[in-house]
Formats: sequence, structure tokens, C-alpha cells
Amino acid sequence: MEIRIGIIPLPIYVILFALIVGFVVTGKVPGEISMAIAVLAFFGFTCAELGKRLPLLRNIGAAAIFATFVPSALTYYHVLPKPVLNLTVEFTKSTNFLYLFIASIIVGSILSMDRRVLIQGFVKIFVPLAAGSIAAAIVGTAVGTALGLGARHTLLYIVVPIMAGGVGEGAIPLSIGYSELMHLPQGEMFAMVLPSVMLGSLTAIILSGALDMLGKRLPHLTGNGRLQVGESGDMTPENEEIRGHVDVTHIAGAGITAITLYLVGLMAHKLFGLPAPVAMLFLAVLVKLARAVSPPLQEGAFVVYKFFSTAVTYPLLFAIGVAMTPWDKLTAAFTVVNVITIVSTVATLMGTGFVVGRLLKMYPIDTAIVNACHSGQGGTGDVAILTAANRMQLMPFAQIATRIGGAIVVTVTLILVAHFG
Repeated sequence: MEIRIGIIPLPIYVILFALIVGFVVTGKVPGEISMAIAVLAFFGFTCAELGKRLPLLRNIGAAAIFATFVPSALTYYHVLPKPVLNLTVEFTKSTNFLYLFIASIIVGSILSMDRRVLIQGFVKIFVPLAAGSIAAAIVGTAVGTALGLGARHTLLYIVVPIMAGGVGEGAIPLSIGYSELMHLPQGEMFAMVLPSVMLGSLTAIILSGALDMLGKRLPHLTGNGRLQVGESGDMTPENEEIRGHVDVTHIAGAGITAITLYLVGLMAHKLFGLPAPVAMLFLAVLVKLARAVSPPLQEGAFVVYKFFSTAVTYPLLFAIGVAMTPWDKLTAAFTVVNVITIVSTVATLMGTGFVVGRLLKMYPIDTAIVNACHSGQGGTGDVAILTAANRMQLMPFAQIATRIGGAIVVTVTLILVAHFG
């Protein structure tokens, strides 16, 4: 059997290691895309492999945790070679390939979903999401207050940031709003809310990994990426043979379709302020419901989805860890009181989703995992949470929880602060 580190055959892995060391030693690491891909793949799959080999922890998302947070620590403590660090940060920020990943995952997963239940799933997910958000706000605030943090501080600086939708779409606009309404420096406000976002996302990753383990022991509680009982994908297991012979032009066409829908979303963002991934998500749903995509293109979209979920996830998480995850902000949240409050908030959000999902005849584990994405670090958190849970096909619903759910939380909070101080 061929030995691999992630997707990389061992001989190629050894050669890559030697080449990266050689470039670093000479001090001349090329800035071209081929070098960036090699670096991200090598380090991303290395970190994930370490996580997968840890007893117990590997069952609760250690691969995703290691691929994200180990690079963050290596960056903070200056262990990562400077040329590798510079290349990773520059490539990640200049290409913004996080959104290429999200576009490919969303479009691929939506086009391969059962269209008859697609709209039902989108409507139904709002109920456990809303119930979970309200319950988490109440429980989280109560726990923080009981531990001496104060109700106002707990709600505004711990509970709300967790459910605000990440950093760019949540913590930043929230801190700007706080700054204007409270007449305090925005940087100070941002520093206060960011640790809760980071630790909330980490908690969601761990709990989602634990739910994946629970689903393997109690399979009747999970649809393994499906939300509704009786739901099945258009791309059924019987079509696996067809998938293996999909025309490469259909795969390429599906990739361009995903990019086009994302660019339409980007234009919608510039014109109307609607987040690009949300606009893209609804466009993909409309295309699916209108039967505007041919079956061969749907098969191509499924291959694109599988490629990105298999080959790009861990390199992307490594890039996120290096370029977007400040280790000092994460560790700042590790006080006993903060940890208990944050874990209580996220656990309530997910637990409520589990219970309400079951009452609505949805798969409770998968519903709880979608709710977990509401406490994630935006799009980056969605990737890490769904990777830990082995349910990347839930990305469309995760985006609803993150983008729309987060926007609602931020808006309602700022309105309340404006009225009540």
C-alpha cells in the first residue's frame, strides 16, 4: 500500500521537504504560485497528519485544530522560517483563495443536493438557529454573570462576539459600532471582542468533532451531511462509476460556473452591500431549483467539490493559521471564567440545535453542527468546523448560520446598545 502524508505520496513529500529547506537556506524562496502551493500543501498536510495520529484527540477534530492553530503558534513564536511566513501571508492575502474554496464547496454541494428538499432545508434551518441563538444568549450571559463578569460585559464582549459571524464580518463591524456608540477607541473594542471569537470557534471545532464521533456510535442520529430524514443527494452512490468518467470539460465548466456565481455575488456586494458568499449561495440555489444546470455539469460540480474538500482544506487551514489567526489573541481568552462562559454559550447553541432539530424531524447531529458554525470564526471557522465534523457538504447551511445569522446578531445588538446604552 502506498504511504501518503495526506494526499502527498511519501517520496514526493521527502523531495518537497528537501526543496523547501534548500530554498530557505539559500534565502531565495520564489514568490510564484507553484512554490506557494507546495509550501501550503507540505505544511498543511503535515500538521493535519500529526493531529490524525493523536489518540482520542483525533476523534474530536485534532487534524483541523492542528492545521489551524499549530501554524498560528509557530508564527507567533518565530519558529516558522521567515521566507515561508512571508510567502504564505502574501499569497493568502493577495489571492483571497479562501473565497475560491468557499465558492467551489458551496456551488458543488448545492448542485449535487436533492432539489426537492433543498428549499425545505433552507427554511427549516432558521428555526433551530434562532432558538439556539436565543438560548445561548440567555445561558451564556447567566453563566458569565454568576462567575462575576457582569451581565453587560458578558453579553456584549463574550456572548455576542461568539455569534457575530467571525472577524471581518462580525468582530470588526461590532467593534466599530461599539466605538461610535460608547465613544471609545475602536482598537480597544476590537481587542476586547476578538479573543471570544477565537476561543468560541475553537470550542465549536472540538464539540463538532465530538459530535462526529457520537454519530459513528449512534448512526440513527445523523444524516452524515444531510439535514432531513429521507433526504438524499442527486449524486447517489450508484452514480460513483459515472463520476469516475466525468468529461474534464464538464469539471472545468463547473469550476468556471462556481467562479462566475461568486463574481456575481461580489458585484451584488458592491452594489447592494449583500455579502458576496450569501448572494452566491442564493444564486446557486436558484440555479438548482430552476434546473438551469445540465446533469453532466452537476457531475462536474460534484468533482470540483470533492477536489477542494480533499486537496485544498488542510493547506487552506495552514494559511489561515499563519495569516489570519493571532495566537496572542487566542491565548488571551484562556482564563477559567472566560473559558467556562464561552464553552457554556457554544454548548447551549449546539445543544438547542440538537433538540430542536430532532423535534422538527431533522438529523440532530447535523443540525447541531450547522448551529456550531454560528459560533465560528467566519468562513475560516466554517471550514475548520465542518472539517472536524467530516461534513463539508453542510457548507451552504453553515454560510447561512455564519453570514446571515451573524449579521442579524450584530444589527440587533447595536440597535439595543444605541437605545439602552
